[in-house]
Amino acid sequence: MDVLAHPSAAGAPLEMTDRCDRCGSRAYLRATLPSGQDLLFCGHHGGAHGPALLAAGALVHDETAALTAPRESSAAA
Repeated sequence: MDVLAHPSAAGAPLEMTDRCDRCGSRAYLRATLPSGQDLLFCGHHGGAHGPALLAAGALVHDETAALTAPRESSAAA
């Protein structure tokens, strides 16, 4: 979702308890509107609404890379 990356979209990391405002799934994107209000989205809804939010001037904090990042194994080698 590189289209949602915004260089000035700083913010606290999203927590596992942050939920998508559309469907309740875990949030991986935070869109901060020009009014200061935050909207949270899962990867699916972030992809659907992100381009329009950017066009409206929102800052988007994108953590969707975590969806495809390899997980660390806890098994001893």
